[in-house]
Amino acid sequence: MSDFKNSSSAKPRGLKTPSDSDATTFSGEAGNEQPQPNLGVIGAYRLIAKLGEGGMGSVWLADQSAPVKRQVAIKIVKFARFSEHALRRFDLERQSLAIMNHPAIAKVFDAGSTSEGQPYFVMEYVGGQPITNYCNQKRLGTRERVELMIKVCEGVQHAHQKAILHRDLKPSNILVTEIDGKPVPRIIDFGIAKATQALDADDEATSFTQTGGTLGTPGYMSPEQADPSIADVDTRTDVYSLGVVLYELLTASLPFDPKLWKTKPFHEVLRQLHEEDPKAPSTRISTNSVQAAQNSGTEPHYLISQVRGDLDLITLKALERDRERRYHSPADLAADLNRYLHDEPVTATPPTLPYRVQKFVHRNRLAVLFAAAVGVLIIGFAVMMTIERNRARREADVSGRVSDFMSEMFTVSDPSESRGNTVTAREILDRASAQIDKGLKKDPQVQTRLMYTMAATYRGLGLYSEAQTLLEHALAIQKLALGTGNPETLKTMALLGDVEKGRGKFSEAEQLLREAMAGQEQALGPDDPATMTTVNLLTDVLNAEGHDAEAEGLLLRTLASQQRTLGPENGATLRTRRTLMQNLNSQGRFAEAEKFGRETLAIEQRVLGPDHPGTLWTMNQLGLVLQAEGRFPEAEQLFRETLTISTRVMGPDHNNTRAALSNLGVTLQMEGRFPEAEMIERQDLEQTRKIEGPEHPDTINSMNNLAITLAKEGKLSDSEKLLREALEIAMRTLGPNANETLLSWGNLATTLAYAKRIDESLAMFEKLMENSSNAEGGARIDANYAFAGGLTILGHRDEALQHLEEAVKLGFRNATLLNTDDELQSLRNDPRFQALLAQIEQKSRTR
Repeated sequence: MSDFKNSSSAKPRGLKTPSDSDATTFSGEAGNEQPQPNLGVIGAYRLIAKLGEGGMGSVWLADQSAPVKRQVAIKIVKFARFSEHALRRFDLERQSLAIMNHPAIAKVFDAGSTSEGQPYFVMEYVGGQPITNYCNQKRLGTRERVELMIKVCEGVQHAHQKAILHRDLKPSNILVTEIDGKPVPRIIDFGIAKATQALDADDEATSFTQTGGTLGTPGYMSPEQADPSIADVDTRTDVYSLGVVLYELLTASLPFDPKLWKTKPFHEVLRQLHEEDPKAPSTRISTNSVQAAQNSGTEPHYLISQVRGDLDLITLKALERDRERRYHSPADLAADLNRYLHDEPVTATPPTLPYRVQKFVHRNRLAVLFAAAVGVLIIGFAVMMTIERNRARREADVSGRVSDFMSEMFTVSDPSESRGNTVTAREILDRASAQIDKGLKKDPQVQTRLMYTMAATYRGLGLYSEAQTLLEHALAIQKLALGTGNPETLKTMALLGDVEKGRGKFSEAEQLLREAMAGQEQALGPDDPATMTTVNLLTDVLNAEGHDAEAEGLLLRTLASQQRTLGPENGATLRTRRTLMQNLNSQGRFAEAEKFGRETLAIEQRVLGPDHPGTLWTMNQLGLVLQAEGRFPEAEQLFRETLTISTRVMGPDHNNTRAALSNLGVTLQMEGRFPEAEMIERQDLEQTRKIEGPEHPDTINSMNNLAITLAKEGKLSDSEKLLREALEIAMRTLGPNANETLLSWGNLATTLAYAKRIDESLAMFEKLMENSSNAEGGARIDANYAFAGGLTILGHRDEALQHLEEAVKLGFRNATLLNTDDELQSLRNDPRFQALLAQIEQKSRTR
């Protein structure tokens, strides 16, 4: 009996040494040189390999033998740099590191002189890689990068509390190692550090920013550090450098191109640093989206949406040209980053208009003559804001009147109206529909919005005729008042198309949905959520009509658009994936449907969670695929798992729960476990009738499922009674061509065939075929398949095979059902039946 209810590890890097002449750094990696065991011994330290060399000294990897065994980094001053100036700088770096004790700063273990009198000090060896390299290699997301930057800020803040400025913060001086699997940053190379509090007059010589020269790294220096004429560099210069590192972590680029230091005059570089603002990180990502997104392991649009807003403001405040407007300390920067992570308001705010105007006038005195043009732009902006404000007020007014109208509908002014009974939601809905013309005739915008809302409610109750009347009325009003291309008009048209599909009017539904989709593509664009929703509704109609290939094409196009604009893990994208799985299943491409469904389920379980309604919906659909493949025990297990979770999370009356219950009953029926199936299907019918009402399409389908099981148990009288009731309801509420009507008709005719009431059965089958000829797609397939089953029961083998051939010709693709349906048992050895099976399987293989 037919039943078609479906509801690397990185190489270690060494500490680096700055060059006295140009403040550039030379870095080396221990892995780049072969270990040389006889390079020398300094005290308890045996030199292994040179890690790096600069103008002032060299850094070596060494083994310490006592009092503990470990690898260390030793920095040794060059013979040629034994000047008092170089030694004082060397001593400053050693003392700076020695007084600091923080997990994010490399430690000093020892100091002394070699037998030749060369000063040295021994440091913690940091076997990590630059922070940008680490984040990109690990494909860290935005949140993880921000968390790492907070730790770096805390380390720099510790140095500032010890009165030490780093002045050369950049990725190669912020190395990241992993401890217990978690990233830990280490700040290295305090070679050009500056003491902010001198101990005596002589110590003033330890400030190495001298007029006429700069120390630091181009691209990472603040404007005041790069300017030789500014001597009072303070803690905010390190904040600027931290802002550059944050900018690079987010965008895979620097705020300003460091190549300008080589290609432009120095005064032009300084002018840019002092007068130009960098692009916001989200804007820079939009021009460098591929690289930045690849580094973060995400989609460009998703990365932009994460950075736009608070992270833009935080980064740009750290990069303020005017240090008075910059964060005053790394701790302030870290605090705002923490607020971002916790969805709290950040202190960073965009520069005010007066401030921007002041700076503009200062830089462009001659351009002030054009201020009138700026004024026009400001006035235009104000006008636009006024228009938007008025629109918001009108929207609020419309919403208020909608609320007032619905409140009135829920108010029973005369206590006698209740007649001692509960007023049902359906009665309230009918009352509101009757009053909508009278109460809101002079306000078409409110009137049509209410009509749309009530029509959507009727549709949810399965009352398609009531929904159709409201939507046709609303659509006529909107076409006159708003025009055919208005988004509200098109939205109503799309819902009307969906209602026509529910009424079995597939041609009318397809026409309305195609028109709505074309209008939305023009008015809103193909990537707008409303457009893509209409596309999904259209694919449902095309599937019902048997136009599965076209439906698949639309779904693939929509899915590609959603993955590009919304991301692969967005809820709308996942809904389209579910629909596509259903489409592949209806095409008989079960292996593809199963693979795609399992991929979708894995994403949903990770992103949405195992208890999310979307995840449970996918589990239901995947179970139907397994059912169609004849893998009944696997399908049963999946339906039971879905039922258990859905009952716990959403309750026994939720649609997802009842769908799992219904599908479990059908699977048990297919396994031949009829008593269990009957018990489950009676429970399903009772709950569906209670929740959806006695006339809802889902109730009719539940009645059919139970009737099929009763017939297979030999309870033909009970089956006939239930099917006649289902047929009467479907004819009265849905019409003769609706799927539920035809399904009830076919099942009743088959039950009569089982009862050997041959004339009644054949007459009913003939009527079924007559009505299904006016239906489309799947209904005609179902009718031919049902007739074939009935004819087989009655012994009319040739006619049965003819109807099976017609079903296959129209698009029937479920070879598993042909092989497992008890009604077709006597046909299985017929060569014509085997040819049909081969034909279906061939079509599946050649897709």
